[in-house]
Amino acid sequence: MSTIYIVKEIYIYPIKSLAGISCQQANAEEMGFENDRRWMLIDAENQLITQREHRILSQFYPQISDGKINITFKDQTHEFSIAENLNNPIHVDVWDDKSEVVEVNESTSKWFSEQLGFECKLVKIIKSGDRKHESSQLKETFNVSLADGYPYLMIGSQSLDFLNEKLADKITILRFRPNIVIGTQTAHEEDDFTTFKIGEVQFKNVKPCGRCIMVNNDPENGKLKKEPLKTLSTYRVVNNSVLFGTNIVGLNSGVIRVGDEVVF
Repeated sequence: MSTIYIVKEIYIYPIKSLAGISCQQANAEEMGFENDRRWMLIDAENQLITQREHRILSQFYPQISDGKINITFKDQTHEFSIAENLNNPIHVDVWDDKSEVVEVNESTSKWFSEQLGFECKLVKIIKSGDRKHESSQLKETFNVSLADGYPYLMIGSQSLDFLNEKLADKITILRFRPNIVIGTQTAHEEDDFTTFKIGEVQFKNVKPCGRCIMVNNDPENGKLKKEPLKTLSTYRVVNNSVLFGTNIVGLNSGVIRVGDEVVF
């Protein structure tokens, strides 16, 4: 009898490096889930801002309702429309890729600047093709969002369970910021998936995801810890990269839901 893999959790992260949103279903698009990492913060020099340098970003919590995104940080809130932008093209680097973005509005940039204590702007990627990412593994170029590299990150449940067996202080899947969590039988078997279908969407596996110091940032309090990278580095290092989860791309648009089966 073949193994049945079921989608257990779905997440989107509207603004790069801020907290995510748990979803029961999501619209899959070429660039990733709808509203997933379409926005990010940049500094006065138009450099991207992430949790790697600013762990406090994990304490900004977005919610989406009625075409608006509401951000809560401590006792402060701010809201802006998903559709709004100033139509002023800004050219930025997202790691090794060039991207064109636009500022959302001046009041939103001012609010984030006040909360973070330095000048910044909230910007948005508008359309498919405004950022392209070349896969050295597949020798293909993909239209992507403002995610680090690929549109989707998938993690199997047993990968986390196997890690937690080795940790004194257990962690949640939120450390790894997945888009799709599936129930698995064996740790890291998702690394070996090739092409598969979830709901209406065909996916292709690109490569396991190399992890950075950001996974040591506890999203509950924004404090940097030694784990899980310390333990992962004892058994998940390949070519000097610590691997956890796998990067995938969608081959068509459609809806996927919690409870959907992974079909090969």
